[in-house]
Amino acid sequence: MSLRGGDPAEIGGYRLEARLGSGGMGTVFLARTGSGRPVAIKLIHQQFAGDEEFRIRFRQEVAAARRVSGAFTAAVVDAAPEAEQPWMATTYVEGRTLAQHIATEGPLNGAELRRLAIGLAEALRDIHRVGVVHRDLKPSNVVLSPEGPRVIDFGISRAADQQTLTMTGRVIGTPPFMSPEQLQAPRGVGPRSDVFSLGTLLVYSATGQGPFDADSPYMTAYQVVHEEPSLGAVPVALRAVVESCLDKDPEGRPSADELLVLLRDLPTDLGGADANGAGAGCTRDTVTRHNFEARGTPAPTGPYTAPAGPDTRSPGTPVRRRPRRRWRPVLAAAVAVAAIGGGAAAMKAGGSGGNSGGDKGDSVAAPGAALPDGFEPWRETVPGGREDIPDELRCVARDDALFCGGGGVVATRIRASDGSRVWTAKSPGVPVQGMHLVGATDDTVVGYRFAAEDAPQDPPSEVVAIDADDGRELWSVPSGAQSTAVTGRTQDALVVGSAVVTVDASNSRFEARDAHSGEVTWTTSFPAGTQCAPVPVGPQLFAMCATDAEVDASEVRHPTLYSVDRASGTLGERIAVNGPAVPMGVADGELVLLRVRMEGTASVGYDGIARVDPVSRKATYARLARTYAGTPGMADGTVYVSGQTGLVTALDPVTGRKKWSRQTGVEGASGPVAGADALYFSSATGRVAALSPHDGKLLWTTDPRADGLTGEQGASPRVTVAGRAVIVAADRNTLFAFDARRPPKPGGTG
Repeated sequence: MSLRGGDPAEIGGYRLEARLGSGGMGTVFLARTGSGRPVAIKLIHQQFAGDEEFRIRFRQEVAAARRVSGAFTAAVVDAAPEAEQPWMATTYVEGRTLAQHIATEGPLNGAELRRLAIGLAEALRDIHRVGVVHRDLKPSNVVLSPEGPRVIDFGISRAADQQTLTMTGRVIGTPPFMSPEQLQAPRGVGPRSDVFSLGTLLVYSATGQGPFDADSPYMTAYQVVHEEPSLGAVPVALRAVVESCLDKDPEGRPSADELLVLLRDLPTDLGGADANGAGAGCTRDTVTRHNFEARGTPAPTGPYTAPAGPDTRSPGTPVRRRPRRRWRPVLAAAVAVAAIGGGAAAMKAGGSGGNSGGDKGDSVAAPGAALPDGFEPWRETVPGGREDIPDELRCVARDDALFCGGGGVVATRIRASDGSRVWTAKSPGVPVQGMHLVGATDDTVVGYRFAAEDAPQDPPSEVVAIDADDGRELWSVPSGAQSTAVTGRTQDALVVGSAVVTVDASNSRFEARDAHSGEVTWTTSFPAGTQCAPVPVGPQLFAMCATDAEVDASEVRHPTLYSVDRASGTLGERIAVNGPAVPMGVADGELVLLRVRMEGTASVGYDGIARVDPVSRKATYARLARTYAGTPGMADGTVYVSGQTGLVTALDPVTGRKKWSRQTGVEGASGPVAGADALYFSSATGRVAALSPHDGKLLWTTDPRADGLTGEQGASPRVTVAGRAVIVAADRNTLFAFDARRPPKPGGTG
């Protein structure tokens, strides 16, 4: 756009070449530095130069833009906010605005849309890290440069540590892309207001329309504040992430850092919109799942709904009495006590048959281990009690039998040789995600059952014992549901030798029963004012407890441990742990815990290791060199943390020193599971990576085998080893098995 009559020839010594555009506050020109480099100069309109409110806004814009690095924005080159007609020069970002692109080319899709989403999240992360809130993220303020999207125009931004400028009688912002709090209480606007705007921007980018579009700005503003967004045309994989951004409550939205993790975990091709929530090539996203879990209503865009009744927890998310952030379980960290079923499985006790062992046990395939008789690679889907709510299974191996449970399945017996089902006991109710098989003895399988929604008289959740041979129900008992708040594990029962130890329905005591007969052998009340969870320490049993106040506040920072006599249930002396910490497994007879690093009330990873000696009842501590975020686990005396992007790190449980780290292609892997000279890590897609336990060398990786979530944190190990056979649990109750020496080749069909 050429210069117009009356336009200046130069500003601040910069020669003007063309007009780039004009807005409410000023005009933007293309100019050149003395060396010929292009810059964009924003000149405040003359009529506003004498308006002190606008001058203050411009000073704020210059200050805010200077604080941001310029990697994802337009860096400030020069400025004169006190000039008679204020101006600011920034680097010139070549490219059309998002608004121009969509007006001429139409909505974005697939990889192009994913790149835009990630680029904008990176920009917000950069902006927010220096304490700036943009407050006007909209299509015309996004430039699609060759290097990626750039966010421009900090005209109504502010530093988070400054007072918000109140413009009397004026609505500051663009209603279709403003947050509810920006429309209602602009003084309280924070970084998560920008996250809401980004959510609206992504809907616009994917569909060409905003999620709250109406016939007038007033109706649009009303819908932003009061109505649910229209997301039907948004690709399913992206829809769940967008929904979390558009939560009316700022605390219900992810931060820019958390949003970036969610977006990176989306598939490269986002797929399309589907009325049934099953877009082609999409992952099943736990953002949608947990949003609806928190609401307790069916999820129209995904297969998961929340359990009816009082227990609507998700793994790694403590029970709390105040509203919780709906997106937090995805990041898991949830997790003030994030731990992880992975840790639980690693701490198998007696005959519980966990998937991996802190001490070497029967789940570890010895070198030269044989395949089950007549073994051929197989794939099986196990129907659950609620076909509309598929989930994941977890399994244990017993000779030629595989016992699995989870989702809508209390337990099922499968032949390890060919995947054929011998029997299945289904659960009629809505499952608690993360509650999988309790364990198995030689003659009994123990799992969880959830009450049907039309049977309010039934216990919300029960521990059920099944005859291993014929699938008959032997006994059941109501189960408590507070273990997650104490240990981070969704596991309120354990198989210990030939007994089952449960938490009673009132969350006040442990109860031990003979696994097959159900006969009660002992009960033990929790220490006064505490709530406890069972923790296996090799062949021993411990209780991990926290005060009622800490459990209610979801901040278990001072847990205590008690040894539990397996014959009588008698509690030993109290052992204080400097927490928050999560139990991981056993090394040299000592319980190993990972210490959680907290920022406020949120966990950001693990920064230390604690070891508890059951004999001396002493705890020792070692700091980690850095904070590790991801899914922790333990096998053969080594602690592992699997990051969301596939990085696996091995840590010494005594010194805390890093043994090795290895980048894998399995994002959000759970594990480890020890096999014949290999460690297995797997995601909900069924993708498996085998690493050498000695140095982390990547032995092989398989392709995804199911349409599942990537980038998840906090899941328990999905792999079971039966001799030389590797059995993998994936999304939608899918199981498949192959020979560890002949894994499916990438790109193949096997």
